[in-house]
Parts: sequence; structure tokens; C-alpha cells
Amino acid sequence: MFVATCDLEAGGGIWTTGEIQPYGPLSMYPSAQCLNYGQAVFEGMKAQRSAQGRVVLFRPDCNAERMAQGAARLSMASPPEDLFLRGVEATVKANQDFVPPAGRGSLYLRPLLLGSGPILGLGPASSYTFVIFCAAVGAYFKGGQLTPIDLIVENHFHRAAPGGMGGTKCAGNYSPVLVTQLAAKKEGYADVVYLDAKTDTYLEEVSSCNIFAVKGKTIKTPPLGGTILPGVTRRSIIDLARQRGYTVEEVPLSVTEAMEADELFTTGTAVVVSPVGSLTYKGEKKQFGEVVGQPGKVALELYETLTGLQQEKLPDSFGWVYPVC
Repeated sequence: MFVATCDLEAGGGIWTTGEIQPYGPLSMYPSAQCLNYGQAVFEGMKAQRSAQGRVVLFRPDCNAERMAQGAARLSMASPPEDLFLRGVEATVKANQDFVPPAGRGSLYLRPLLLGSGPILGLGPASSYTFVIFCAAVGAYFKGGQLTPIDLIVENHFHRAAPGGMGGTKCAGNYSPVLVTQLAAKKEGYADVVYLDAKTDTYLEEVSSCNIFAVKGKTIKTPPLGGTILPGVTRRSIIDLARQRGYTVEEVPLSVTEAMEADELFTTGTAVVVSPVGSLTYKGEKKQFGEVVGQPGKVALELYETLTGLQQEKLPDSFGWVYPVC
């Protein structure tokens, strides 16, 4: 793992250069800010072997940017972009033997920023720890990468509210979804979709991924407004879809409109592009796809385009692929 630190008092707020060290426990006081008041943000990224025989990343600068934005919201010292990128590269190189063969999975990277300095009263930490660790992974959902998933609309809990923390990848955003997610899985669903907290009318996002609806040649996805995560994959799919001739609208997506769509799919670093097989709302279930168990045409097209670019099977006209080794 890669570890760098920043001490606002003794170190003058300058980050150390960081170093690779064996994966293992972090040492911090019980009074560490992150353990008591939650100063913690993280990122999710993947390194994979490409068709050209090298190990590559996908848009790591966007992850660095998003971490910096989240850190600012939590009053944290954020690693500069050059440190972030250098740390990610170093972690990949140190673990390149664990990168699966091309097309067989990826090396998932977890950059983690912690307010590790001790403090008893509520306030920002005086020191911060930036850690990057990793693990080889396959498909996120248990059915497989392109197996359509079944979602249910959550009617009681909300993931985020206007003016809150929904637009940041802070650690505290994730455990609260477990109560609904686990309950949904017991009922046979893969995950839940949350509604907006003001009107309970519009879909916002799934527990850990963004959502899109397809109707003809138009694709709609909820707009960024502080209540949903600005996903790197979401951002990329919007650009790729427009490049391929689709009209993409970032507008509120009502449950009614979603239930009448031709297709639904979700996006995220972990899920990549995942087709939705069904959406259930207040007992009503809408099945999607011309063939049950098969991905929709648009989801499949965008998945193949995105992964083809990420794996260097297709030309990268955007300059998104970042070679490491």
C-alpha cells in the first residue's frame, strides 16, 4: 500500500512524498478525528491489462479532482493531484502481479483520505493520512457483469437531501444504505433506488451507482445538484453516448418515466455498465429488455464501447486512458 501524511502544525501543511509499504494496520489514537467525527473520503478506481499488453488506468485525474472536492466539503487537507497520481501509479506497479489477465477482471484501487490527527472537541484534524490499497476483483453483482439486475424503489429512507453530503464520496454516505440494501437482497433484489428527499417523485441513484433511462434515442439521467455522486463512469458514458448519436439529458427522472422507459442501466467504477432487468415500485414490477436475462441494446452498446476504450481495444479519442506499466 502507499502511505503519505500531512501535519498542519508540525509539518506546516506540506505532504510527505509518500512511500510503498507492506499492506497492514494503520496506527492512530482512539481520539483520531475520523474515528469520532467522520473526516474520511475515498475513491474507487481500476487498473487493468489492456489489449496492448500494458497496465492502464482510466481518468485518474477525475478521481483526484473528486477527492479534493470532497475533502474541501469536510474541511480536510487534500493530497495534491501530482501526489494522488504518483501514489496510484506506485501502488499499481507494486501490485502489478495481481492485475488479472486482460478481460478477466481488474485491480480495484482504493485511495483513502483520513483525518487521523487526534482531537476531542468537534473540529478538523490537525494531521491527515492518505492511503492507497488494492485488490483483484471480478464482476460487482453476483450474477455476472452483464446479467440484468432487479431493483426496487426505496419508499422510506433517503440517501441524501439538498444541501447535504450526497454529492461527496465521504465514508459516512455508505453504511446508512445497508439497512435498505440488505433488506432488498433478502427479497431477491440486487439493490435499491433512492428517491429525492423533497418530493419522493424522482429517482436519484442506486446505493453505489448512478442510473440512466433510455427511450428511443434519448437517454436521461438525474442531474448533479449535490444529492447524487458525480460518477466518473457516469460522466464518461454521457460523453460516449453523445458521440454515438444519442441525445443525453441530465434532468429529473420521475418513477413514472423510468417505469415507461425502454431500458434502464446503472453505471459506476465497480459495476461499469449494468443493465436493469426490472424495477419494482409500490408492488408494481416493470420488466425491461426484449429477452429476459439479456442486456438491452443500448446498455450493451455503451458497455462494449466503454470497456473497449478502457482496454485499448478501441481508439481513445478522448485521451482518457492512462498507461502505468
